[in-house]
Parts: sequence; C-alpha cells; structure tokens
Amino acid sequence: MKRFVFFILMLVLIAPAPWVSAATPQKGGSLTICVGDEPPGLDPTASASSAIDRVVYANIMEGLIKVDRNGQFVPGLATSWNASPDGKVYMFYLRQGVTFHNGEPFNAQVAKWNLERSAAQGTKNAHPEFFRVIEKIETPDDNTLKLTLKVVDALFIVHMAEGDAVMLPMKGFENTAAAPIGTGPFKFAKWNRGDSVEMVRNENYWNPRLPYLDKVTYRFIKDVSAQVAALKAGDVDIIGWLLAPELAADIAKDKRFKVFAGASTSEVIMSTNNKVKPFNNKLVRQAMAYAIDRQTVIDLVMSGYGTVIGSHWPPVTPYYKDMTGRFPHDLKKAKELMAKAGYPNGFEATIKLPAIYAYARRAGEVIADMLGQIGIKLKIEVVEWGYWLDRVFKQKDFELSMIGHAEAWDIGIYANPNYYFQYDSQEFRDAYDKALKAPNKAEKAKWFGRCQEIVAEDAVNGFLFLTPALSAMKVELMGWWQDYPTIAMDCTAVWWKK
Repeated sequence: MKRFVFFILMLVLIAPAPWVSAATPQKGGSLTICVGDEPPGLDPTASASSAIDRVVYANIMEGLIKVDRNGQFVPGLATSWNASPDGKVYMFYLRQGVTFHNGEPFNAQVAKWNLERSAAQGTKNAHPEFFRVIEKIETPDDNTLKLTLKVVDALFIVHMAEGDAVMLPMKGFENTAAAPIGTGPFKFAKWNRGDSVEMVRNENYWNPRLPYLDKVTYRFIKDVSAQVAALKAGDVDIIGWLLAPELAADIAKDKRFKVFAGASTSEVIMSTNNKVKPFNNKLVRQAMAYAIDRQTVIDLVMSGYGTVIGSHWPPVTPYYKDMTGRFPHDLKKAKELMAKAGYPNGFEATIKLPAIYAYARRAGEVIADMLGQIGIKLKIEVVEWGYWLDRVFKQKDFELSMIGHAEAWDIGIYANPNYYFQYDSQEFRDAYDKALKAPNKAEKAKWFGRCQEIVAEDAVNGFLFLTPALSAMKVELMGWWQDYPTIAMDCTAVWWKK
C-alpha cells in the first residue's frame, strides 16, 4: 500500500552507467510504462492502494508538498511553508496562477475545502486521521493557508506530501476515481479498463519548462514474463517495477536496456489477523517468527535482492531500530512455543495470496514450507486483487496473507485496532502518541524506536524483507528515478535522448 523516506540508501546498480549524461533534456515523445497492477480507481484520496499513486500522483494530481528523487520534501502547490516554535501552527504560501485541468483556479479556499473534505465524517479518504489533527483552517488571502493543529504531529509534513493530500477541484471531483482532474504536468486522457491509462502534456502547467514528454501511457501487464517480452519487443519502454528479480541480470546483458536497483520503502510482511484463533495468541505468532528463515526467503523469492527486516520500518528511514535479531531462525524454539501455546501438533490455516504480485505468491509458498516444519499446515489460496482489497483489506476475512506495505512512515497503522490485521495494543498506542508529540530528534528516535520494539516483540505480522526498487528500461530513456523514495512514478522530468 503507499509512500517515502528522508534519506536514500543506494543498493546495487546492476549495469554500468554510460547512459548518465549532462545533456540538455529534450522535449517530445511518448512513454509507455509497464506496471503489474491496475488501480482499482484513480482517486488517491479514496483508497489506500499504492497502485493509484504510482499512476496519478505527481503526474496528474499534486499536493501542497511533494517528494523529490532524493527523498527531500520540496514545494508543490505551496512554494514554501513554516511551522511555529511550538509545532502547532503551519503557514503555507501557495503558488499563484495555478489552474486545474478543467480551468478551475487553485487557491487557499480550494485547499481549505480539500482538507476539510478529507477530515469529514464519512470521508472516503483511507487516512482521515492525517487531517483530523487540524483544529482550525484559516485563509488570510487567496495564496496563504494557516493551519492550527490540535496537538503536535511529528509526521504532519510527511502526510501532507502523500497521495491522500492531493488537491481536487471543487467542481467535477465526484468523478475523480474514473476521470481524475488535477493540477499536474499531465492531463488524464483515457482509461482503457484492463489495459492502460493514458495522459497527455498539460500545456498550462505552472512550470512552463515541464513536462518534457507529450504523452505517458501506463500499461497493466500482470505476468512478469509477459512484461519482459513486451519490453524486448518494444511494446513498452520501461518496466517500472520489476517484480521478477531473477530476470534482472539477463535484461542488463542486452545493450538495448539498462536496469536500476535502487532503494524502496516497501516492507513485505506476512499479514496476520490478530483477532482470529489461533493467531490471536502471541506465542503462536512468535513461534512463526522463529520458524521463518528470512534470508532464505530473500534468496528464494528475490534472487538475493532485498534486506531482512525485523519490524515495520524501512531501514533507510530515520529512527530505524534494528530488530532483526529478535527472532533468529530457530525451529527448536518455535516448536517449544507451539507446545506452550497449546498446539504441540500444529494446526491448519489458510493463507490468501494476491495473484497480482508474483513475489507474494512465491513468498507464500516458501513460508508455507517453513511453517510446515513446526506443524502449521497452510492451504494456499490465490485470489484476485479486487477480492483481496474487499475481503482481506476491508472485511478482514482472512487468517494469513502476504503483501508489501510501501509507506515509509506508516507504523501508525498499528495504533488502529480496526486496521485489517486488527492489532490492539494500548502499550503501542501510548508509545506512538509520545513519538508524535516528541519535541526533538532524540525523543523521536526513542519513541519511534520503542514502537518498532513493541510490534516486533508481539510478532504482529511476519516481518520479512524490504524489496529493492528494480526497473528495466531502454537505454535512451533519461531522468527516470533510480531510487523510489515515494511510491509515485513521477514522469515530470523524464525525457528521451534522441
């Protein structure tokens, strides 16, 4: 599901870099990007699906703040911002002369309406808590927005730079999921359901130098072999996220292409329903944690690409605490905990794997074999993405699943007992509250670190690995991000070297 980090760790660059050039970007041309998952809709304010942000965020729709390729927070629809010494009052100074693709002007009143809409009762926004921290919204003039928070929120700027906080027009927003209207460098053109989303250059973009491309098309191809075949045949120009790392080296050998392996923020976890027996028993969850050999999972599922994690926090993010040593692979200890929990002979359960993600299917199969060694017999059920979103994520109708959580700062989901893995811990909520109200970096490190300790100790989910940001493209393509400090695939400054 979504977003980003402050500091970026470069992992591996598979091929050498003769394509790096100081040449002046050239305008023109079309780009076809292959991604594996089709979004359930095109409104990032109405769903937690990262597939939406990958297509529309920063391309069609923008927020007050955005994240650049280095993971820094930079101006978006706000040219600048500042906070009061007590951290409760934020001033945003908005860009002048900006219009939505339908001609509606963007100003402070529109921004106010968007923030109020996202915080309202009954909102479709997946994270209304991002906005309900705002106590008062004032608009001193058309280009100034003053936000007073109820409490200090250490992640407020982080959230304002996420897809949940993009600005919609007050007229025509009702149809955003099918035909999004934004202020971005590209305008929505067409959604060919089951195949692609097309967007074209916004000739009235507030930055007249951008974008460089005339047209961008996102093609949805689920099968990884078909993705690679489409790239080699010239049907697509880039695989935006190569989910078959075993194919990366072969692509890099072809002089027509280059492959990037940068940093991502996506933690792959074995999602666990903490309210369903026997997974409501912490001893069972801890036993599973001991039974899983994470490095072997990486080797078998990701061809060795990836980083072992022990909690829900990307290692490349500030305040990371290394919890990878808490549950080393130990079958003897796992079996002891199973017996102590009352399951000396194990039990049967079902793991629902989203068909759209090859890594999830492969990881599920590997995990099933590992858990089988301590008597847990898993039935593997591969489900379609729409089913997963509805039954697993929304209705919480599952025991185990497998998914990547792409939001770098999303450990706060563990403070929500209604989130899909239904973890309910007052200890965690207290620690997270202290982290959000921490007055300085040392206190933030202390309490965000404590949050990581708690979810690791409780083995809330099976914390497995951080995925690399693998992308494969034609050598002539310039300006693509090597690292993915946000889940968006920002095409604003991408260009073709002719």
